[in-house]
Order: sequence, then C-alpha cells, then structure tokens
Amino acid sequence: MTPEWTDVDLPGVTPSRQKRSRETTAALLAAGAKMLGSRSLDDLSIEDLCAEVGATVGAFYSRFDGKEVYFGALLTLAARDGEAMLAAMAGNESLRALALRELCTQLVGQIAGWMRKHEGVLRAALQRSDARPSRWTPFKALARQTVDGAEPLLLRAMGGGRSAARRQAIGFGLQVVLGTLVNAVLNDPGPLSLGDRELVARLSGCLVLLLEAEAGASSPRAAKKLRPKRQRR
Repeated sequence: MTPEWTDVDLPGVTPSRQKRSRETTAALLAAGAKMLGSRSLDDLSIEDLCAEVGATVGAFYSRFDGKEVYFGALLTLAARDGEAMLAAMAGNESLRALALRELCTQLVGQIAGWMRKHEGVLRAALQRSDARPSRWTPFKALARQTVDGAEPLLLRAMGGGRSAARRQAIGFGLQVVLGTLVNAVLNDPGPLSLGDRELVARLSGCLVLLLEAEAGASSPRAAKKLRPKRQRR
C-alpha cells in the first residue's frame, strides 16, 4: 500500500474522516493497481479485489460508485504521481550540472520508472482509449509537460546554437522515447520489456545520439563548414 494514498481526496470517492476507513480505501486502490499488472480491467472483479484486502463488497460500494469511478481514482493517482515526478525534476538543481549523456540517462530513467510503477493502470487506460479517449487525456498532458520540463535542461547541455532546430530535435527525441515506452506498456513487443534495465540504456543512448547530431549540425563551426565558398573572379 502507498501510505500517502490515505490522505488524498479523489473525484467521485466518498471521503472519510476515520483513519481505518481511509486505510481501507488506500488498500483497495493499491491492490487494484497491483492486480491490473496481470489482468485487464474487465477481468478485475470487485469480489476478487475485496478478497485481496479482506474487505466486503459493501465496503467497496460505500466508497466507490462502481468500477468506472474506482478506475478513475487510479488514473488520478497515477497522473498526480507523474506531476510530482516532474515537479521534483524541475526542482533538482543537480540535473542542471549534468553532461548531455548523463542527463538523458536520468530523464529516461525517471520516466520509465514512473511507467513501471503504474504499468497496469496505464495499460488499462490505453486499452480503453478507443472507447473512452478521455481516460488517456491526462497522460497526454503529462507527456507535453515532460517535454516542456526537459527542454531547458537539454538545451543547456547541448550548448548554444539554433534553438528552434534543437527544440524540434528534443521534442522528436522525447516522442521516440515516450512512444517506445507506451508500446512496451501496451504490447510488450520485445525484445526488451519495460522492466528490462537495458531498455532505459538503449533509449537514453538513442536520445543522446539524436541530440548530439543536432548539436553538431547547428554548432558555429559546423555552420561555417556548410557555407558555400565564394569563387574568385
């Protein structure tokens, strides 16, 4: 169980002033998030969920007005945790001193770590995104916030140059990273799964190569080499 879940207000969830009641709510949420790691939302029964934490079905419905409200609470918790990750990233001064390679490794590792933590919930949201597009909307916003937060850090590590081109390279590079991680969550096509450490190493390496190529192409020295030579008359 995640301890801080006992102290949060969630949309559609009946609040409680009693500590034990709040702990039961938190236990139900934590159990569901874990169970979604090995089954779909449709296969997650309220009876199995309550049995997992020793609660009655009546206790579930006294807190959640059905499975959709319950799942919405899980989505809110995952999104809030993502926002907390981005806030911590923005306040981490040590990231500003890292070289490009180390910075990319840190950024990709944090994003992948958040996705691993909420893998089952994210997969369920993706599986339902066709029927309920709004379920994935908060995570699209998180992706945009991730790019916005990482951009100034990566621009600094890349050095001076054509900022517009570098921003485009950063946006595309993070699109590749996020897209690969989302595909690993939803389809797990291999050869590397979300839980493989090598996946972070490979993705951060790809991001480094892309950004290094852009930094080299837009450096003053490279630009000078690309200028056409004047022909003598």
